[in-house]
Amino acid sequence: MGRVPAGAPYTAPMAHVLRPVLPLLVAASLMLTLAMGLRQSLGIFMPALTRDVGIPVAQFTLAIAVQNLTWGFLQPFTGAWAVRWGYRPIMLVGAAFYAAGLAVLALSSDLWAVVFGAGLAPGLALACVGPSIAMSVAARGVAPGVRSTVLGVVSAAGSIGTIFAAPLGQALMQAQGWRVGVAGFAVLALMMLPAAWIAGRADRIPLPASRGGTDERNAWGAFRESMKSLPFVVMTVAYFVCGMQLVFLTTHLPAYLEICGMDPMLSAQALGCIGLFNVLGSLFFGWAGGRWNKLVLLGGIYVMRSLALVWYFIAPPTPASTLVFASVMGFLWLGVSPLIMGWIADRFGLRWQAMLGGVAFVSHQLGSFMGAFGGGLLYDALGNYTLAWQIGVAVGLAAGLTQMAFAFGGGRPKPPAGATPATA
Repeated sequence: MGRVPAGAPYTAPMAHVLRPVLPLLVAASLMLTLAMGLRQSLGIFMPALTRDVGIPVAQFTLAIAVQNLTWGFLQPFTGAWAVRWGYRPIMLVGAAFYAAGLAVLALSSDLWAVVFGAGLAPGLALACVGPSIAMSVAARGVAPGVRSTVLGVVSAAGSIGTIFAAPLGQALMQAQGWRVGVAGFAVLALMMLPAAWIAGRADRIPLPASRGGTDERNAWGAFRESMKSLPFVVMTVAYFVCGMQLVFLTTHLPAYLEICGMDPMLSAQALGCIGLFNVLGSLFFGWAGGRWNKLVLLGGIYVMRSLALVWYFIAPPTPASTLVFASVMGFLWLGVSPLIMGWIADRFGLRWQAMLGGVAFVSHQLGSFMGAFGGGLLYDALGNYTLAWQIGVAVGLAAGLTQMAFAFGGGRPKPPAGATPATA
């Protein structure tokens, strides 16, 4: 496949190195952009859906919380299953479940259909086609010298979907109702099937020689090795705040803007800005992660997000402040993914990258549960989002500073005795 051997110096132009695996990278990027774009845009349907189906906001956010928990708890298993059965079947199953779940949501008339269509089915799908799987597929085919940058490019692609999915869903909803908007999302989800098939070519790419750190013989050995790494444990715990802050925004920002009397299209425009600037942020942090300490950058993202939340929510929103805030948050959005997945690959190797990324992602999704459902509960109890965003700021600052404090140590494992630098 034209790959550079693990450990070899990177000297060839990036375009030359990537040309043999370009179809795989494009397909993985398309799959990820659809998966994340649809998922991050579901909040635009919340006001109309809850009124039509007759459920309170907290019950819709319960469905989103179920989605995040399902995604999080299944992610380590789908990562391990990909090692055993291959990426292609895992990704195809995920794409099919995504489309089926959205179709059920478009026809829903009660809470249980909403929980399945917006919660269980997309959650299972995202565990199969989300960032952990897509980035592991991408990392399989590139040299270590360009890996962080490539992961940044794929992460950037994961945000392009929000640029068009949110405005498209909003336009369909305003023209034909929220059910047609969700049905349009289901059609887009079907496009993940051919993308998943092509991205499945990663199964034919051999892994580089063992670097002698993580026990690569079985999943349990890899998990035990990761738990001995303090930076990995701290990164996993701090990842909680990432999910809490981001899912709070994607779920509740449309409702917050409606409460404040803003134009309904503003929420779709804000989500579009998040997607647009996410492209720039993912590219930047993918590039930066190849040059500076990835975990320090990660902690800095959490701190900067928290400061942006204070700036925005401390005063009544305006269209201008909303779009500026969305742009700043977008720049800081999926930049965490190339940093985390790149650090895991650097520290533990590629074989169990998706599974260990999934282990860390469980914490992220517990935070997502709190951001979606906890935000809904606080809104129903207090009639506003003040306490919810204040909690998000406090936890975010604490997590970011802790992450930076524990960013060093636990580096690459030492090669086994007798190993050469090229094979270690």
